[in-house]
Amino acid sequence: MSLDVSPKLLAEAEHGQVREEDFVETVRTSLPYAYDLIAGLVGELRVGAKEFADNHTPPPSEKERGQLLRALASDAIRGSLERHFGVTLAFMNCHRVAVFRPEAQGGDTHARFTSLRSQILNQSPEFRDC
Repeated sequence: MSLDVSPKLLAEAEHGQVREEDFVETVRTSLPYAYDLIAGLVGELRVGAKEFADNHTPPPSEKERGQLLRALASDAIRGSLERHFGVTLAFMNCHRVAVFRPEAQGGDTHARFTSLRSQILNQSPEFRDC
């Protein structure tokens, strides 16, 4: 299971729309490694003039890697985190997540980061089974 959904939130979902703030809070508490990693990258992006900030450090364990993969593989989770933090997320190789300013999406730097070439150049044997 990806998220630890409270009975209250489940009941709200069964009866209609869920507030995105409540969903993001569920993501924060269910996937703390992923949430904190993205929040930290957003902080780096906001204090600098760079077009993006990215992570190069592997997660400390498979548990944290799983959290990151679940967060970024889900359209709902990923989209909510992008809206919550006001960024565009990009992801490659099990842990290299990047946050871009929304206006950078589709620009040269974003296109290079998300390109087929970049994906190939960022491969190594330790990423094969992640």
